[in-house]
This record gives sequence, structure tokens and C-alpha cells, in this order.
Amino acid sequence: MIKILKLYLLIFAIATTASAQTNEGAYIKTLTDRAEKIVKTLSISDTAAFRRVTGIMVNQYKSLGKIHDGRDAAIKAAKAKAGQDKGAAQLAETTLQNEANAQLYNLHCEFIGALSGNLTEKQIEQVKDGMTFGVLPLTYKAYQEMIPTLKADEKRQIYVWLAEAREHAMDAQSSNKKHEWFGKYKGRINNYLSKQGYDSQKERQGWEDRTKKATTGTTK
Repeated sequence: MIKILKLYLLIFAIATTASAQTNEGAYIKTLTDRAEKIVKTLSISDTAAFRRVTGIMVNQYKSLGKIHDGRDAAIKAAKAKAGQDKGAAQLAETTLQNEANAQLYNLHCEFIGALSGNLTEKQIEQVKDGMTFGVLPLTYKAYQEMIPTLKADEKRQIYVWLAEAREHAMDAQSSNKKHEWFGKYKGRINNYLSKQGYDSQKERQGWEDRTKKATTGTTK
């Protein structure tokens, strides 16, 4: 009976290990596919360089996931331990989030450093946009089309804030979180434009009217 039990335990251990390896393999493939999709836009002709940059990106995605998952698990455990003490739970969550933010900052710097050893500044910009769905160039273009009278310094400020949002979004946990960062900074930009004397609603309506007129004229 004991021998049979040991056999069952051995079979279970082997099956569990195989399942874990399969899941890990599928996870790595997903990350690799995601990374390669971005790296393919960089026009890297050297195969070794292509694989090296892809590896850097895969490692970044894995490390980001580890930090986010570790933080979430720690916060969950801290809240369970705090029980009904909401103050203690909030303090623990804030502390753990700050620790994760510090880890994310260090990881971000290491990632950019690794890319810098293999890519040009233009290519690094492409990587950043690839990791954030191209929101920066699309949004920057939209602001200029919405308000054609933007001054040079106003355009520069808008770009600086969008670039800052992109740096945060690169390290975000999900696509929704990435868009939240841009949403936060777009709010800051809109407040800035309002102080500069622009009526956002009026400018947006004018933009929509111009776009509609141009589309109608094209179809005719």
C-alpha cells in the first residue's frame, strides 16, 4: 500500500512539474511574440542583434510581471493579516506599493541602459512607442490637429508630458493601466491649455467639424 502511495505521489509530482514547464513555456512564447512584433519594426538586419534585443525585451516583460505579481500577492496577504484594521491595511498597501515603485524605477533604468548598448535613440523611441501602443505620437498629432494655433513652447510642453506618461506606461501592469497613465497626463495637458486661454470643447468641436467636412469632401 505504501509503495502504491509513493508511486501515486511520484506520478503527481512529475505531472505537476510537466504542467508548470508547459505553462512557463507558453508564457515565454507569448512574451517572445510580443517582443518580436516590436523588434521587427526596428529594421535590425543582424540576426544576433535581433535576438539580443528580443531577449532584453522578454526579460523586461518577465521582470515587470514578477514585480507586479509579487506586490499584489504581498498586498493581499497584508490585508488579510490586518483584518478589520483598515488603517493598518492602507499603510501596508502604501508601503508595498512604494517598494514596488522603487523596483520598477531601477528596472526601467537598467532596461533603457541595455537597449542603449544595442540600439540608436530613434530605435529606442520606437521600442517605447511599441510597448505603449503608439499613444504618444497619436495623441501629440491629435492635439496639433485639434488646436492648429498651438505655439512652439505649448507643443513642447505637451510633448514633454506625453513622454513622461509614456515612461510610466512602459512599466504598467496591463493595457488599461498603460492608458490610465496617458489619461492622467492628458488631464494635466487640458488644464494647462485652459490656462493658456484655449477652450477645449470649442477647439474639439472645430476639429470634428473640419474632419467631417474633409471626409465629406473626399467622398464626393
